[in-house]
Amino acid sequence: MKKIILIVLVSLIGISVQAQEKKSKNKKIEFKVAGNCEMCEKRIEKAAYSVKGVKSAEWHAEHGDIHLIIDETKCSKEDVAKAIAAVGHDTEFTKAKDEDYEKLHSCCNYERMK
Repeated sequence: MKKIILIVLVSLIGISVQAQEKKSKNKKIEFKVAGNCEMCEKRIEKAAYSVKGVKSAEWHAEHGDIHLIIDETKCSKEDVAKAIAAVGHDTEFTKAKDEDYEKLHSCCNYERMK
């Protein structure tokens, strides 16, 4: 009887461990970030790298998206989006505050969605 109970407990623990979402140390992520030029690229990538856990960040002006490799145990895509929005660039997850957007150089003033 003890063996049966032990087997059932071990099975339940094994199932619950497998059901949990695993966080990756090298997760590839991409999302939209508004911007125009090389100055935007430097600002966006610098903001992304300021988040602990970002291993790689490349923003592409022609597509308006950022490609990231992050350690999900240290940060999330939302954390990176907030950091980018804080320097004036809207993302698909977070909109930049008007005062941050207004600090951008005139060539960096992208068309904001209402």
